[in-house]
This record gives sequence, C-alpha cells and structure tokens, in this order.
Amino acid sequence: MLSAVRPLPATDAQRVSTFDALGRVLAEDVRSALDVPPADNTAMDGYALRCADVPAAGTVLPVSQRIPAGVVGAVLQPGTVARIFTGAQVPAGADAVVMQEQCEPVADAAVASVRDAVATTAESAAPGSAPLTHVRINTVAQPGQWIRRRGEDVQHGAVVLTAGTRLTPQALGMAASVGAATLVVAARPRVALFSTGDELAMPGDPLKPGAIYNSNRFTLRALIQALGCECTDLGIVPDRLDATREALRHAAQGNHLIVTSGGVSVGEEDHLRPAVAAEGRIDLWQIAIKPGKPLAFGEVRRPDATSAWFIGLPGNPVSSFITFLLAVRPVLMRLQGATDAGPAGMPMRADFDWPRPDKRREFLRVRRNDRGGLDLFPNQSSGVLTSTVWGDGVVDNPSGCAIRPGDTVRYLSFAEWLA
Repeated sequence: MLSAVRPLPATDAQRVSTFDALGRVLAEDVRSALDVPPADNTAMDGYALRCADVPAAGTVLPVSQRIPAGVVGAVLQPGTVARIFTGAQVPAGADAVVMQEQCEPVADAAVASVRDAVATTAESAAPGSAPLTHVRINTVAQPGQWIRRRGEDVQHGAVVLTAGTRLTPQALGMAASVGAATLVVAARPRVALFSTGDELAMPGDPLKPGAIYNSNRFTLRALIQALGCECTDLGIVPDRLDATREALRHAAQGNHLIVTSGGVSVGEEDHLRPAVAAEGRIDLWQIAIKPGKPLAFGEVRRPDATSAWFIGLPGNPVSSFITFLLAVRPVLMRLQGATDAGPAGMPMRADFDWPRPDKRREFLRVRRNDRGGLDLFPNQSSGVLTSTVWGDGVVDNPSGCAIRPGDTVRYLSFAEWLA
C-alpha cells in the first residue's frame, strides 16, 4: 500500500500560522532566524560577578545594579556584583552567576568603610537599580557557572524541524522559539467516509428489531480528523450494488482517499468488492490478521481518468479500529509526506496465558498493569468495542505463537498511534 501511494504534490502545500499548525506535517524545513538564547543569560536567581573578585568564600561585595529578565544591565564594574533574575541577560564583564541560596545580605553598617568607594558605581547603574546594598558570597565561583551561553540551544541558521515532521505541541514551541510565525505544511488529505449495512442506525433514532447503532462512523470520523485530515461523511449506504457504486463515484470527486466500513467480506450482501472492481480496481483483498481479515485496497476512477485511493475496512467495530491504525493511518501519513512510521513497539512481559493462538497474526487488546506487565482483556471478539476502551494497546502476536505468563511480547501503544 505504501509503495503505491505518493505524497500530495508540493504545489498543494500551505503556509499557516504556527498557532494553527498542530497535527499538520511540515512541507519545508524550519531554520532558526537567531541564536537561542540570543545572549548569555542566567539560569538562576542570584548574583552576577567576576570570579577574580571572589578569591575566597565569605567575600563581601557591593550590589551595583539590579537586572530582571527583559532588562539589559550596565557593564559590571570591577569589585561589584549585579542582582540578577532567571532568564536575564548577563551583564558584560561578569563571568559567573552565584545562586542566591549561596549568598546573604550584609548590613550597611558593617561595610560603611567601603560605601564611599562604590557610590559612584551605584549612581551609574542601570535604570531601575536598587539602592546600594552588600552581599556575602559564601562560595568560590567557577567561570561560566549558571550561565546559559548564546546559541547554546540553537545556532542561527540551524534546522530545528525537518520536512516530514508531524507537528506536536512541543514542535510548535520549538518553531516559535526561533521566530517562525508561520509554517509551510502539507495539504490536508481529503477523505470520504461511508458505512454500508441496512442494519445500521444512528444514535438518537429508534432502534428497530435487528438493527445496531453505527459506532464505526463515529470512531473512523474521529480518527481521520485526529490525523489532521478533512473528512467528508457520506453517511450510511444501502446494501445494494447500484447504491454502492453511486456512493463510490460521488466519494471519488474531490477526495484523495475513500474509507469504508463493512461490505468487504464474502456474503451475498457484501457489495463493496464488486463495486470497486467495476468503478476502478482492487489491488488487495484479505490479509492474514485477526481481527481484520477482510481488508481491501485499490482505486476508484474519476471521469477525468484520475483516481482516488480506496481502503475498505471490516464492519466489526474492533476490526475496523485496528485495521485503521494498521493500514489507513500509514497511508494518510504518506499522503502528507510524514516521516512518522507509527509505534515501533516495545518488549513487555505478558502477565496472561494465550494457549491457543490463531494461524493468523493476532492483535490482542491489553492493558499495562502496576507490576510492569500486561493484562489481557478477557473477551478478544472483534465485536467487543469495550476492549479498545479498557485497553491501552495491543500485543502484536505472530501467527501460531502461544503466550505464557512471563513471556516477552511486542506491545504497541494506542497513545503512540494516536499522538
């Protein structure tokens, strides 16, 4: 599937406000327009000083200026210190900061003999300076201590975010920190969604005998939107071949991908496979996984000879959810040019027994426990949507592989898939 799908054209990329870019995928690298931090600044509240002026712990020095964040202080005069606050620019002449916990104020009376000598310095301090006081430095400072150097985080011109990055809250903060008010992002894939099944009803409507509420419509729509895509919801299509073909033709117009649920199995009322074959082509049908065997992939032609991609998901709600994560999510990421490959999986301890594995590759709904292992939801039926709410991920279990308590298994987190 991924070898067939190509990213949307670069000409479709958009420039958006950094405020509005959450979940989008970068189409261009973000380079820093400045050094971060832009100047040496202090990592602590304390006192900026010259190390040479503090030859021993207990040295008393006058405070010549006060520098809060956002204020640029005067050049630090020899034999004085500057009261400084976290994030403030270190004044020229200072080569260290001593945290305030290692200093203590000294009463003016104790240093009256030196007051006259530094009066001129105090009067020439930066605007907003505090009146002259003195502090005792109770440590020997080391050059550079508690100073965050200019460009320590990011240097001017450096690439801080690469094209293909899906923008998280922290990535947006990174972009803002280097002055990027706007970002060039890939176009949002347009996805048409519909369900098939005469038994489906919408929540809020009376439930007739033999009917069920259409949970897949809500799950799949939310998943599509959560991945930064535009969703055109075409509702529920009747179980008829002509209606299914008409829905596919309509869905192909103006959309990059068509996602359906139900109707892809082998029953007499499953019309999607022949409908897609008539309106385009089927490249893949059925995969050896559980849940989710009846998954289809292909294309639906448009009148202008272009086409929309098609992915048909099973109708059972757990099958639909799992196959979306496994198959649809990667395709949507590829359309946006994302480098995100989804969860890599992590080894974890199984705290359950699975003695009768299926011949297909299985995705077992599990939840992490407070003992550092995984518990298994007791009912692994593809119709039990409760398992996806109770669980926080799945075990990716190879075909025919029995699991015993204590075995190491491959765990895939829903949170990582849906981030």
